[in-house]
Amino acid sequence: MAHPRLSTFFALLFVVLLVACNGAQPTPRAATPNAPATVTTTATVAPPAASPTPEAVRFNGEAALALANEQCEIGPRPTGSDALLLTRDWIGRRLEGLGWRIIHHDSEYEGVPIHNIIGVKGDGPARMVGAHFDTRPVADMDPNQPDQPIIGANDGASGVAVLLELARTLDVPEGQQVQLAFFDAEDRGRLDGWPFSVGSAHLVRDLDQLDMARPDAMVLLDMIGDADLQIYRERNSAPELNDVIFGIANELGYVGDGFYDEPKWTIIDDHLPFLEAGIPAVDLIDFDYPYWHTVDDTCDKLSADSLQKVGDVVELWIEEWR
Repeated sequence: MAHPRLSTFFALLFVVLLVACNGAQPTPRAATPNAPATVTTTATVAPPAASPTPEAVRFNGEAALALANEQCEIGPRPTGSDALLLTRDWIGRRLEGLGWRIIHHDSEYEGVPIHNIIGVKGDGPARMVGAHFDTRPVADMDPNQPDQPIIGANDGASGVAVLLELARTLDVPEGQQVQLAFFDAEDRGRLDGWPFSVGSAHLVRDLDQLDMARPDAMVLLDMIGDADLQIYRERNSAPELNDVIFGIANELGYVGDGFYDEPKWTIIDDHLPFLEAGIPAVDLIDFDYPYWHTVDDTCDKLSADSLQKVGDVVELWIEEWR
């Protein structure tokens, strides 16, 4: 016979084990009304990173050289030719794609159509940078092939290339207007009775009829891509504006390395009509170029470094509005 206290003990032990095996659950605690949600993760949530300040887009000489090559691939581009119209339309598409407003200025001389094109951005006092995009119809300075047309890599494509690269990179100052002018009919002078710079002369004649401000100053780029760059002060150019341009070149370390701060050449070029109209103008030109008006004025004679230097100077002149 079992001891009565042991029997009671084993009975109670059995009940405790039974409850434990059945997994009895505790009653959940009531939630506090309107209590904020509890974050259960222990990972630290970092604050959103500040957006980096976008870097300024700067002029790129290699990109300008590629633009010069595209023009050379079109071939000779004399005034009145289909190739010139193709080049004009190519320039216009690039400008429009970069957000520039386009002005077409058309005229004629001796029955030949002339097509200037201007890209405009901003409103207010204006500055113009210009270059001719036509090429000489014949290589009259070539001793061997004087009747052949020229490609015009330096004398034509180089200035246009710098203008189009500036169209991509320029940060036009607020309250100012920048005009990129591409002149037709510069390079037919002394052929068939034509003068030089017909397109720019017509543009200046019609300035007050165009939907843009009259420029306060103009810088012309002509033959500025030569690998052996030698830009001197052109004697017809406005002296005070020349001081500004060569001062910028000096700041950038280019005087003595592409720019030479002394007068040398007196040039008939697209800046003269502006000077005659009372608009200060400077001709940046490297006339120490042995392939001028020959069939050897080809893109292999150009240098991205030379285009870079000219682009840097003009970019600073515009963006700092000196």
